[in-house]
Amino acid sequence: MGFLVDPVSIANTLRSVRLSGIVRSYGKNPLRDSLENQIPASVFRSVVDPPVVENHGLSVRSLSRDSKIALIQSISNRLRPLERRILFQRGAERIERMSKPLTCLGISLLILTLPTAAIADDSRLQLPQDSPDLEQVILERVTNVSELTDVQPTDWAFQSLQALVERHGVLQGYPNRTFQGNRALSRYEFAAALRQAIPQMDLSQYATRKDLQQLQRLLDEFKRELEQAEQELATVERRLNQFSTTTKLNGDVIFALTLVSDRDRIGSNSNDRTDSNLAFGNRVSLELSTSLTGTDLLRTTLKTGNIRSLSRATGTEMARLSFQNDERNDLALDELFYRQRLNPNLRFTLIALGGSLNKFAETFNPFAESSGAGVLSRFGQRNPIYRQGGGAGLGLTYDFNKNLSLSLGYLADDADDPEAGLFGGRHAAIVQLTVDLSKTAGFGLTYVRAYNSLDTATGSERANDPFGGDSDAIISNSFGIQSVIGITPKLALSGWVGLTHAYAQDLPNKPTANIVNWTVMLSFPDLGKEGNLGGIVIGQPPNVTQNEFTFRRQAYADRDTTLHVEAFYRHRINDFITITPGLLVLLHPEHDRNNRPLYVGTIRTTFSF
Repeated sequence: MGFLVDPVSIANTLRSVRLSGIVRSYGKNPLRDSLENQIPASVFRSVVDPPVVENHGLSVRSLSRDSKIALIQSISNRLRPLERRILFQRGAERIERMSKPLTCLGISLLILTLPTAAIADDSRLQLPQDSPDLEQVILERVTNVSELTDVQPTDWAFQSLQALVERHGVLQGYPNRTFQGNRALSRYEFAAALRQAIPQMDLSQYATRKDLQQLQRLLDEFKRELEQAEQELATVERRLNQFSTTTKLNGDVIFALTLVSDRDRIGSNSNDRTDSNLAFGNRVSLELSTSLTGTDLLRTTLKTGNIRSLSRATGTEMARLSFQNDERNDLALDELFYRQRLNPNLRFTLIALGGSLNKFAETFNPFAESSGAGVLSRFGQRNPIYRQGGGAGLGLTYDFNKNLSLSLGYLADDADDPEAGLFGGRHAAIVQLTVDLSKTAGFGLTYVRAYNSLDTATGSERANDPFGGDSDAIISNSFGIQSVIGITPKLALSGWVGLTHAYAQDLPNKPTANIVNWTVMLSFPDLGKEGNLGGIVIGQPPNVTQNEFTFRRQAYADRDTTLHVEAFYRHRINDFITITPGLLVLLHPEHDRNNRPLYVGTIRTTFSF
């Protein structure tokens, strides 16, 4: 079954679009071309007032501006009755949907609804003085969506745009190779896109008015049954797609093979060796995302696994992986938070369990932060200052505009313990100013104040506790700048610098210590094929560069500098499976040049659903 409207209606509607968008063309005469090549003159004369045709003929080049406006107004008056036909068409569409859904039906509805509604407006049509010629509105044919410089694989409409290019070949861009998806579509651009889509439509079959009348009779006769069938179908679809009308289940399963180089265990005074046998482990994460109002999110995360921390195998926290989860395969509640948008500019986040400061602010490492799909190391995920603090707390984010926002957050590790509560135990607060320079570039300025929360499990032993375990009241002030720049659609540069100034409030003279870390990362999205990701990470884990606290009459500071070098490649098997081999190299681990390099190799396989 084909179109549900007769060809005259389609021709008239197409004519309304073309005339309203191109009648002001001076260099060419597309109206005359369309009359000769597409629509019979009899159809055109049945739409346009005969006096207008007789006075001005079929050539538009000689028309004055007032005559052109009168011509369009005349067509508008003739096409107003089509509004009634649109209502009938929408009813017929329901029957068509219950039988054989056709792509051409959706295109015909688009043709009938948009242009007619615009021309049927009672206001007088006005032609802009500076409107470009239709042939110059959209010039560049796109053969691959990656040619559009402002369209990224992370954009929500990326797959739809890709389908328009690869399946239908109708997507075009501006001459500067941009798509400009956020700007409004003008009538002229719609006409140009419509002209490109029409050749894809099959006009060989159509329904007559008699067919439409028959369909209308059936629609009226079986109205109740059709409504009931639609309701039952919607119910079945909901049951198939999700187990709840308000909650969606997502999850991932990780299988990991890990191997550590055979060498002396770092920090060991004996001949202990690293645990260098090939290990195989797993991690399972289940996320329940619930929306109760449509503008909120309740996230419940369950996790289990047996991937051991490599700090025990190697003797340093610097070797920890991003996806480790040593729960001995006991399922546990890992995260619980609620997020609500109070108004278009303000949203708050309430965390009951498993919080971290990165829940309140953007970390500007979009390709690397995911433990199941990003970098392999814990240090490479984000600036370690975001790891100060945890537990439960509250955060607010205010958007001044689309490019500037301010985030505030507070977390307490032992909020459920009456002895410590929200403010008596370990805690941390964050303030971050986020600046989006463009869709592909931005930076964040971050300040974190923490109490007894320096251990981020990413740096040296001294960086995790610069006062050797002697202080029970460490206050720290941390400053960070994070940034990401999309150089090309296939290359992104990101990185950060973090500085922490800490002091022991309960020790004599309140000694201070400075801790520094930095990272630079190159990301290669869609490397090899769509969905793949390559990455190179180079950085310095947290390093105590200065310390007034002494141990055995020497400053308790790191003597040298560790260089963290990591490379990984995520290969996409399909929409649900990826395999990521990678290698982590630590030069002078624990910031000690006497320590030989440490190598960690891993292959992470992720199943997402």
